[in-house]
Amino acid sequence: MRHHHTPKPNPRGVTLLEMTVVIMVLLALIGMGLYSSNKYNDWKKARAASESLRDVYSAQRMYLADNPTVAVSSLTTALLVPYLPNNLDAMPTVTSLTGSALTFQVTVSPPVLLSGTTVYDPSGSPNDSLWDVGE
Repeated sequence: MRHHHTPKPNPRGVTLLEMTVVIMVLLALIGMGLYSSNKYNDWKKARAASESLRDVYSAQRMYLADNPTVAVSSLTTALLVPYLPNNLDAMPTVTSLTGSALTFQVTVSPPVLLSGTTVYDPSGSPNDSLWDVGE
């Protein structure tokens, strides 16, 4: 007579160490995702700033084309507003990475963004088209 041995189910479950490893991997992935989204938001702010600068630069060139005897150093934002694309009725607003408002310096060509009295370009390059008009 044969005896059939039924296999016993393995009582082994998920160990505490395995659960800890999975949780640590998930936390690392979430951290990388948050870091990436912050960098993406910074890039979006920089792109918006450069687009606004291009609009102001375009208005500056159109005004100077209509008024060729006017020096760039004598330009004001009030003179350029009627020349802004898309019939804007005021200068565009730009915020820094920390959320502070930036202003346009239109007395130089191409125009630049100012934080107080200093030129604002956290990218560190004047021709990368982020925070500046670029080349």
